[in-house]
Amino acid sequence: MPSVFRGSLLFFTSDPKDDGEQAVHHIEDGLLLVDDNGLISAVGAYADLMDTLPAGVNITDYSGKLLMPGFVDCHVHYPQTEMIAAYGTQLLDWLQTHTFPVESQFSDFDYGVGIAERFCTELLRNGTTTALVFGTVHPQSVEAFFSVAQRRNLRMIAGKVMMDRHAPATVLDTAETSYQESKALIEKWHGVDRLLYAVTPRFAPTSTPQQLQRAGQLLAEHPDVYLHTHLSENLDEIAWVSALFPDCRDYLDVYEQAGLLGKRSVFAHGIHLCDRECERMAASDSVIAHCPSSNLFLGSGLFNLKRMDDYGIRVGVGSDVGGGSSFSTFDTLADAYKIQQLQGVNLDPYRALYLATLGGARALSLDGRIGSFKPGLEADFIVIDPNATDFLAFRTQHCNSLKELLFVLNTLGDDRLIAATYILGELAHSRAQPPLSTGE
Repeated sequence: MPSVFRGSLLFFTSDPKDDGEQAVHHIEDGLLLVDDNGLISAVGAYADLMDTLPAGVNITDYSGKLLMPGFVDCHVHYPQTEMIAAYGTQLLDWLQTHTFPVESQFSDFDYGVGIAERFCTELLRNGTTTALVFGTVHPQSVEAFFSVAQRRNLRMIAGKVMMDRHAPATVLDTAETSYQESKALIEKWHGVDRLLYAVTPRFAPTSTPQQLQRAGQLLAEHPDVYLHTHLSENLDEIAWVSALFPDCRDYLDVYEQAGLLGKRSVFAHGIHLCDRECERMAASDSVIAHCPSSNLFLGSGLFNLKRMDDYGIRVGVGSDVGGGSSFSTFDTLADAYKIQQLQGVNLDPYRALYLATLGGARALSLDGRIGSFKPGLEADFIVIDPNATDFLAFRTQHCNSLKELLFVLNTLGDDRLIAATYILGELAHSRAQPPLSTGE
C-alpha cells in the first residue's frame, strides 16, 4: 500500500535560468505517492490520481501547505555546530582562534556522535535532507557522523579532513596517514545504505604537495567518490597559496596539478576566481558551492553568480555552518539575493529554490536519486507552511502570484516555515502533531 500525501506541490525539472517558468512545476492540489521502498511512485493532480488509489488507502493531508523536495546543502562543517556565530575575525584568524580548538575534540567518537546528533536534528528541522559534510582530521569524526546518518537513513556525503601543516598538532595528520585513514573509511562506508564518501583536504595551505598528491591518488583509485575542499574564499588566503605554491599558475592549478578536478569535485566559495580558473572549472565539470551567509559573516567577498553561469559552471548553495550563521536554507537564500543585489543582479526566487533543490542535486551528481518529484526518485521532501507565524500569514495574504509568495518565503522564512520533513516517505521532523490521515 503506498503512502499518499496531499498538498500544493512545487518542484523543478530543469534550471529556470535556461527554461524560465517551463522549469517550474506547481500543482495547486496535488498528490505525491511513495512506495514501500521510500521511492516516489506517482505525482500529479489530486483530481487525476484519486480514482487510481487502492481502496482504503490513507491520505496524509497537507492542504494549504507547500510540498517540495528537501533542501540540498552543498557545503557544511558538522564539527563547527557548537561554534556557530563565533565573533570577530576573518577567515585565517577565525580558523586559528575558533575552529581548530573546537575540532581538536573530535578524536573522541562519543563526543562526535553527540554533535552529529545535534547537527542532523538541525538539518532536518530546517528542511535539509542531503548535505556534503566536512568532518575533522580524526577518522573517529567520520565514523561518528556516518553512524548517526545511517541510523537516521539519511542521504549524506562526508569525509575525513586531510591536513598536515600550518595548524596545531591536535588537528594534523601526515600525507601517509591521511591516505591510509581515508582509504579505510572509503572501503567501510562509501556506498553503504545512503552514505557516500568525499576525499577532503581542508584547503591548499594546510596540505603539503605530497598530501594533495595522495588525495589525487585516492580519487584515481576510487573514481566514484567525491572531492570536497575550499577555493578562493579570502584574498589573504589566495596570497598565501601563491606564496606556498610558486610553481602553480593560480589557486585552482594547485588542485589541478594534484588531479583533484572533475565532475564530483566540489569547491566551496570560489569568490575570487580569474578567467583561467573559471575556464578550467567549466572544462573539468567541477562544481562551486556558493556560501552567501558565510561570505558575509567572515567578510570574504561577493560571489558573482552570473559570471559562473556565463562560463557554464555548475553551482549549488551551502550553509557553511559554522562560518555561516544559520542552518536555514531560507536564510541562505535571503543572503544570496542580497549578494547579487550588491552587484546589480536580481536573483529570481524560482532560480534560488532550484539551486537549493534540483540544482544542488545536480551539483552533487545525485539528480538521478533526489532533488525533484519524479517517479523512481527517493522521497525526501519537506512541508512548508506559508502561515507559520502571524506575520507570515499577514504578509503572504497580500501575495498575488506564486512567484511573489516564494520570494517572500525566501526572504522572510526560517526554520519555522518547515512544518515537516520526510525521509524516504517517513516523518523525520514535525513542528506539531502529524496531520490527520483520511481514508479515501
